[in-house]
Amino acid sequence: MPPKPKEAPRVREIAADLLAQITSGELSPGEKLPSTAELAAQHEVSDKTIFRVIALLKATGHVNSRQGKGTFVRKVQPLEWHLHTFESGQRRDDPALGRDDWKAAVAEQGRVATQDTPRVSVVPAPADVAQWLRVKPGTHVVVRRRVRRVDGEAYQLADSWFPAKIALDTPLMFEEDVTMPGGILASTGNPQKSWRDEFMAWPPITAEEAERLELPPDIGTPIVRHARIGFGADGEPVRVMVTVAPGHLNKFVYEGEA
Repeated sequence: MPPKPKEAPRVREIAADLLAQITSGELSPGEKLPSTAELAAQHEVSDKTIFRVIALLKATGHVNSRQGKGTFVRKVQPLEWHLHTFESGQRRDDPALGRDDWKAAVAEQGRVATQDTPRVSVVPAPADVAQWLRVKPGTHVVVRRRVRRVDGEAYQLADSWFPAKIALDTPLMFEEDVTMPGGILASTGNPQKSWRDEFMAWPPITAEEAERLELPPDIGTPIVRHARIGFGADGEPVRVMVTVAPGHLNKFVYEGEA
């Protein structure tokens, strides 16, 4: 008799099967999933395995549980982040509304954008940040950490790193939601003239990132890390913004003409 497959691969297989049914519409928003016992019998696994499957689907945001009623399919509405227009041309920052370019882009999709109070600190630059900002590792830089929300739910972490000479003694140091015409960098004399985007698929989410995004830390939520390195008129980096985006909540979009 062949050995039974290990639990972890079976959890992923069953979760993938249910997720395929959800994304295809076979299981529609609001529909109740079969019971734990039914799913366990169907897939010939233990109830414990099904509990882990449901936890994984909850982490991806595709189902939620109602006490005493069961587990139901959620409507997941990813944000389209149009990176070809973000921070490009005539920026949409509106100090009167407290709306920066990112919030304006979210509002254009008929959704509500907010962000938690930024946390600002002066820290030694990690190796990757040092490379992006063209400074020696360990050089003190300024980091401005934010949790960005869509319709009240945490959708992205946006941590912006700046050379200290650019950020110190400017509104970038304020631990509040600051909006200035054309963006803070432009308003403080260091406009971003060009940028480079880098994407990194990064399946394991760290415990700190999971906590900030209000996700379970041990589920392995798929995420994408996007780094936008901004350059001033002299070609030197003025900022790198590292965005951590759960895959089920974010769709990165680029459009252009041939």
